Amino acid sequence: MKSEFTRSPERIIKTKKREIFIFDIEGKNIDQKVVNEFGDEWLKFYEHDDDLVKKGGEEYFDILTDQMINANSYVLDIGCGTGRWTKYLAGKVGFIEAVDPSNAIFAADKLLGKIENVRLLKASIETLPFADETFDFVMSIGVLHHIPNTRQALIDCVKKVKKGGYFFVYLYYNLDRRGPLYKALFHSSDLIRKAVSRLPGKIKHFVCDGLAIIFYMPFILVGRFFKFLGFTDLAKRMPLHGYQNRSFFMIRNDTLDRFGTRLEQRFSKKEVIEMMEAAGLTNIVISPGIPYYHAVGKKK
Repeated sequence: MKSEFTRSPERIIKTKKREIFIFDIEGKNIDQKVVNEFGDEWLKFYEHDDDLVKKGGEEYFDILTDQMINANSYVLDIGCGTGRWTKYLAGKVGFIEAVDPSNAIFAADKLLGKIENVRLLKASIETLPFADETFDFVMSIGVLHHIPNTRQALIDCVKKVKKGGYFFVYLYYNLDRRGPLYKALFHSSDLIRKAVSRLPGKIKHFVCDGLAIIFYMPFILVGRFFKFLGFTDLAKRMPLHGYQNRSFFMIRNDTLDRFGTRLEQRFSKKEVIEMMEAAGLTNIVISPGIPYYHAVGKKK
């Protein structure tokens, strides 16, 4: 099912489990510092157990149907990171090309083990070695908001989808669903992000672990207590309510993801729809659940 590359890789790295194909990652729409930082992050947080992957996959892929993905689907995962979403879908689809521009591709090799219907490539969106309209399903989860021009990156991703195929994306929301108090709290935390994200690697990791404890956990623990008492609606209104069912490993991971990146863009629901339509997608569905916003559309 896998297609031939449109050009030869610069080199091939053989691991104990597979070959990893290395392509050029340079381009106009990429921030190399951000790429390197995410590579460091995912090499630290690659050990997602099966239960963690299952829970996360069920949360993200709640809007997918058997028509969108099935045993015959040829899939492209753009910005695969540790490969956790590739792992979740591997048993449900035909074949997956998992691509990342950073050294996280080696973390994905570890997590995916000997899963056979996956091929790993190190490449950027602009250097993908596949012809346009190759894939039945393309996904980019939590990636495009860390790229200088998100709109153009989304267009470039959709080019790889076959006509009638599907594109799935997760983009940070701009809190358009939230009230002024929540937004004020977020903007205060964003000032911290801008400072923390510029710290040296090891110090940044240490600080983010501390933030997970002193910033995330109080809200999460209070929310869990409300749920325990049966006040579920109140728990849902708590900041960071999406983490109330997550492990501390995931909380640490997402704290580093949130405060450790220097390039972050956020979008309203309307903007997400507009960008997807501009890329040539129709029948757009945005999940009503967290994380906001994850959406899927069909290519015209």
